[in-house]
Amino acid sequence: MEGIWLYKEHGVPAQVAKYKIFFVHGLSACRHSPVILKSLPQEFIEELGLHILSFDKPSYGESGPHPKQTLKSLALDIEELVDQLELGSKFYVIGYSIGSHLVWGCLKYIPHRSSTTCANYQLLVGRWQGLPPKLSTEAYYKQLPQDQWTVRVVHYIPWLTYLWNTQKWFPALSAVTGNPDIFSRQDLEIMHMYFSKENLNLHRTLLVGFGNWEFSPIDLENPFSNNEVSIHLWQGDEDKLVDVESQRFIAKKLPWIQYHELLGAGHFFLMLLE
Repeated sequence: MEGIWLYKEHGVPAQVAKYKIFFVHGLSACRHSPVILKSLPQEFIEELGLHILSFDKPSYGESGPHPKQTLKSLALDIEELVDQLELGSKFYVIGYSIGSHLVWGCLKYIPHRSSTTCANYQLLVGRWQGLPPKLSTEAYYKQLPQDQWTVRVVHYIPWLTYLWNTQKWFPALSAVTGNPDIFSRQDLEIMHMYFSKENLNLHRTLLVGFGNWEFSPIDLENPFSNNEVSIHLWQGDEDKLVDVESQRFIAKKLPWIQYHELLGAGHFFLMLLE
């Protein structure tokens, strides 16, 4: 593993757990994510026997930086952390928001470690190869102009990402600045309940999420030919951060993924599941 990783274990002790889950947080979050702490009642966790491992991604919270991180290196780091904690040969993976890019990395590089369900919440599509040009263009121009510019910078001039999102002359990524125009009505209500205005180090995540991936998930073949593992992709139909049309295309292209679209839900719907 590269650098120092801070992690937190939730739920019942690992030794007696029925389900061991590795949770990957999204932007502006950390190992203390409210998705875990506030969305799952303790009675529910104990009844199902859940042991949940969350961690600060590199440069988030108290974890150290990992300037050369890739999807492959992060997936292998997850595998190593699970092994160091002796959580067993199989585990569930849940990626929330942009944390979902690590779920795809796990599917690509360590599928043999996935347990019966791999839940993938609200994938950030970025610039994947294999998306129809018309669909990709439409999804791109649905973004706010400031986000279109940020995606261009991250993709074509990656070394400028940090400066772009910290300079004051032009608006930075709306998710970083907290522009309310990118959130649904439901999202705004949830933000008032759970989020502070603290900004964490997001720039390296943007480079991995929006940059050039080593593979296109659209080209993935089902790594679980015997259907011993089910993979779920969840999407709110009013999500303004992730294009729903692109998600529908991905679901059709990869029929081995179980797609769930929630009516009236935004980007943060998971926090309302208590």
